[in-house]
Amino acid sequence: MTDCPDSAIPSRGLAKSILVLTLVLTLGLSASLAHAGKVLDGIKQRGELRCGVSTGVVGFSAPESGSRWKGLDVDVCKAIAAAVLGKPEKVNYTPLNSQQRFAALQSGQVDLLSRNTSWTLTRDASLGFHFVAVTYFDGQGFLIPKKLKVTSARQLKGAQVCVQAGTTTEKNVADYSRRYQLNLKPVVYETFEAAFKAFFSGRCQAYTTDVSGLASVRNKEAPKPDDYLILPELISKEPLGPMIRRGDDEWLAVVRWTVYALLEAEELGLTQANIDKRQTEADPAIQRFVGRGEHMGKLLGLDKDWALRAVKAVGNYGEVYERNVGQGSTLKLPRGQNRLWNQGGLMYPPPFR
Repeated sequence: MTDCPDSAIPSRGLAKSILVLTLVLTLGLSASLAHAGKVLDGIKQRGELRCGVSTGVVGFSAPESGSRWKGLDVDVCKAIAAAVLGKPEKVNYTPLNSQQRFAALQSGQVDLLSRNTSWTLTRDASLGFHFVAVTYFDGQGFLIPKKLKVTSARQLKGAQVCVQAGTTTEKNVADYSRRYQLNLKPVVYETFEAAFKAFFSGRCQAYTTDVSGLASVRNKEAPKPDDYLILPELISKEPLGPMIRRGDDEWLAVVRWTVYALLEAEELGLTQANIDKRQTEADPAIQRFVGRGEHMGKLLGLDKDWALRAVKAVGNYGEVYERNVGQGSTLKLPRGQNRLWNQGGLMYPPPFR
């Protein structure tokens, strides 16, 4: 055996440091592996997805009779429950206002927040959450009585504007007022309901929130919807989508790819009505999607039929959109930038490969 030179023998201190570092890395990896899938496992054991929704925004998440909920954000929850549990009805909906929503997610009261919440740097980087995907590209606007005879937000100089506290909406209207020297006077309310009710009672000349919310409020809450106008300006970018807690990459992948599955289904022309019939087609993309080709579900901790069930539960993204906020709804919002990427919109699912 050849003797090692003294210079090749690590000192006791260095050897100890290497050992400690190795143990730290090993323990860190073990902890990460032990934590992965915790939320998904809990949902499967419980037999129920706990989904945080709004207290009532028509088109996105609003209660119907009994414990039934309806809306685009609700359909996201149903699709995930179908993918994970096999049954879209296995969702426990928790209505949360703007002040409650983040605490409920942080505490584990809900597994998922799906309630028209905007993706921002501060929320993404400082609250311990992951935004999963964008399910609706929106923007903030202003609702006014037509009798004001105002056609642009720039004409609202000195106006009192009803707005909800604790939202990006409140900050955006302040920025817009400063940028164009409008001297807008925000009248701030704790809840969504209090803000729009104050506006309709005449407390403010304008009400501001995301345009989808303005359309919802005008159609559902206005004494005479035709007496009110949504001004044409969008004063912000509001990408809305579901959020989860950080620290569980498996759950992140499940939620993200379920959302993308609804978009991919629309791109492939798979609908709630035809997906059963078309799953035997030879198209490799369809075969992968329905689990007859490559088994994509096992990469997510799910079975091969997960995406098939999601679409059978709620339809593809286009169907979800049109039913809840598009031409098949009371809101009748144009698809616009929420069209698929190959139809001039921003919705772009990554490849299912």
